Amino acid sequence: MRDAAMTDPDALAKAAGAAMYARDPASQGLGMTLDEIRPGYARMSMRIRPDMLNGHGSCHGGFIFALADSAFAFACNSHNLNTVGAGCSIDYLAPGRPDDLLTAQATERALAGKTGIYDVDVVNQDGRLIATFRGKSHRVGGEVVPSQS
Repeated sequence: MRDAAMTDPDALAKAAGAAMYARDPASQGLGMTLDEIRPGYARMSMRIRPDMLNGHGSCHGGFIFALADSAFAFACNSHNLNTVGAGCSIDYLAPGRPDDLLTAQATERALAGKTGIYDVDVVNQDGRLIATFRGKSHRVGGEVVPSQS
């Protein structure tokens, strides 16, 4: 990465997001896309496929969780410092339906030392709130995109 990009927080967030997405077969395999990333923020989307439905014909909660968790991961790594989830909770508010386009928007609420708090809202294409997720992050050392010496 060029030195100028290392000092621009938006460019650094984009570089970190691109690097993470390139080595994230789980998010890719579920059809997730990284739609936007900036420091402390990420927006991802995923179309509900037939193989994501549960016995009630709605999206299995695990897939909704995976989308929220991925958006959380990208948001908390957007500062280019390796960060992992330390805990989270999710509330399901409405079902995801076949072929819905779900969007997860993750926003940093607090960042102090090695710990951060992130809120994620998951909505469908009509803006209906499907789930809310709160994650706690922990920085583990190192950079997502190593700076060149």
